[in-house]
Amino acid sequence: MINKLYPSSQDAIADIADGSVIMIGGFGPAGQPVELIDALIEHAPKHLTLISNNAGNGDFGLAALLKAGCVDKMICSFPRQSDSWVFDQLYRDKRIELELVPQGNLVARIQAAGAGIGAFFTPTGFGTALTEGKETRVINGKPYVLEYPLFADYALIKSHCADRWGNLTFNKAGRNFGPIMASAAKCTIAQTTQLVPLGGINPEHVITPGIYVTRVVHTPHAQTRLSA
Repeated sequence: MINKLYPSSQDAIADIADGSVIMIGGFGPAGQPVELIDALIEHAPKHLTLISNNAGNGDFGLAALLKAGCVDKMICSFPRQSDSWVFDQLYRDKRIELELVPQGNLVARIQAAGAGIGAFFTPTGFGTALTEGKETRVINGKPYVLEYPLFADYALIKSHCADRWGNLTFNKAGRNFGPIMASAAKCTIAQTTQLVPLGGINPEHVITPGIYVTRVVHTPHAQTRLSA
């Protein structure tokens, strides 16, 4: 019998080791898997590489993980916002490395990993410091830059509803990066607000099929921020 349910967030992330590459879903606070992140902070792995849309807000969730000293490198699109003081200070102190990726490229690189695409050409970033040293090509008279997929050892995402097979739905903006990250990681761990029996999700409403999900944790009292 297929059952991907784990009894707690701590159990679900227990094998994340030092040096892991981890994708974390969320668009700012919306859709951020805060309970999984809190469990990861307690687990305290070191030298992580994080792939996310931004570098944390305030002192909770992703920002708290950075503050705990678990992360060596951040790959993201928006590292600096008005409330991104944790990352800002770490970067100024040269305690964290940054790979800045335009948001469209970030999405496309994650999608490429999930789709098995070896590399792709994009016009975004051509001629800027972000693409220095990368292969370029002129196609149909337009310059392009070669970009490679982003893979991860683990993806931590938040869903609105799940069953024990790992079929997932998402709530509004909480959908953001979760579905594409689920397909780009060796192990996808999803926390879910609602847990339903098999058949409780209309197949037409499934956003991420269970084939992409390795573990599910029911977090009915998960903190709700924005439309997450």
